[in-house]
Amino acid sequence: MANTAILERNAVEAADKQHVFARADDKTMLKAAADLTRDLNVARPAIYWADLAASAVVGYAAMFAAMFVHSTSLAIVAGFVAILALYRAGSFIHELTHLKPNAVPGFRFVWNLIVGIPLLVPSFMYEGVHNQHHAKRYYGTLNDPEYLPLALMKPWTLPVFMIAALLAPIGMLIRFGVLAPLTLLSPKLRDAVVAKYSGLQINPKFRRPQPEGEFRRQWLAMEIAASIWAIALLAMVATGVIPLRPFVIFLGISSGVMFLNQIRTLVAHLWENDGEPMTVTAQFLDSVNVPPPSTLPIFWAPVGLRYHALHHLLPGLPYHALGEAHRRLCAALDEQSVYHDSTHRGLSPLVGRLASSSWRNHA
Repeated sequence: MANTAILERNAVEAADKQHVFARADDKTMLKAAADLTRDLNVARPAIYWADLAASAVVGYAAMFAAMFVHSTSLAIVAGFVAILALYRAGSFIHELTHLKPNAVPGFRFVWNLIVGIPLLVPSFMYEGVHNQHHAKRYYGTLNDPEYLPLALMKPWTLPVFMIAALLAPIGMLIRFGVLAPLTLLSPKLRDAVVAKYSGLQINPKFRRPQPEGEFRRQWLAMEIAASIWAIALLAMVATGVIPLRPFVIFLGISSGVMFLNQIRTLVAHLWENDGEPMTVTAQFLDSVNVPPPSTLPIFWAPVGLRYHALHHLLPGLPYHALGEAHRRLCAALDEQSVYHDSTHRGLSPLVGRLASSSWRNHA
C-alpha cells in the first residue's frame, strides 16, 4: 500500500515537472524583460574597474596577511577575507563571457593578468564553455557543459560535487604545470587535455572542441602564461624559495574560493531537468533569483549572480544593471506572473530542496 502511494506520488511529481519543462514561453514576461531594460544594456567601465581593483587589492592584501602574520586567529580571519574578496574578483570571469567586444577596453587582459593567471583560472577555461550553457537548444541537455540533473541523481553525488571543488587548485597545478608541457610531446595527450581538462564545466560527459582562429591565439597565450606561473611556483616551493606554509595557505585560500563558487553553483539552478530541451521560460523557472531582502547573497553570489534566473532571460545585461532590471520587472508584472516563481529566500532553503529532491527520487 505504502509502495503504491509512493509510486503514485512520484508519478504526479514527474508529470508536474514535465509540465513545467514543456511549458510554452510566457511571451508577456519575455516582452517585458526586453522592453523595460533596453536602456540598461550598456556596460559602465568605471564600475567594472573600481569593483575589480577593490576586490583584488583587498583579496591579495588579506592573502599575504594570512601567509605571514604570526597570530593563528588573525591568519584565519585574513584567510576568510581573502576568500570572499578573491571570489568576488574571480567572479568577473562570468562577465567576460558576456561583455561585448570593447565594451570595457582592456578588462579581459587585466583580469587575466591579476586574477586569472595567478589563480590558474585563465578566462579561456570559461569562455566558449559558458556560452554553450546559454544556448537555447543546449540548456539542461547532455550538450550543456554546466548542467547536471543533481536533483534527480543519487544523494551521495552532492557531497562529491562539493569535495571536487576543494581539490580544484591542485588539479589546476597539474593541468598547467605538468600536463600542458607534456602536450608539446604528444598530440594525442594534447587532444585529451583540450577536450577534458580545459573548461570550468560540471558535466563530465562534455568534450570541448579544439579552439580556432583568434580565440586559439588568445587561448595559447593565456595557457603559456599560466604554465610558466605554475611551473615557477612549483619550482620555488621545491627549492625552498617559497616556504611550505605560505604555499599551503595559498592552496587553502584557492580551495576556499573554488568551494564557495561550488556552493553558489549548487543553488544557481534547481537541476530538475532530465536532459530534454526546454523553452526559455522553462529554463528561467529552473534557474534561481535570490534578491533582497536576503543579504548573505552579497557574499556567496556576487557580481550579479544573485539574479541568475534574470541573467538567463537577459544574458547580455551588465551585472550592475540586474538589480534595477529586477525592480522594474517586479513592479510591472502582476503577482500571478511566472517571473516571481524564480525568486527564492536564500541558500539554506535551496540546499534543503535539492537534498530532499535527491533523497525522494531515490527513496
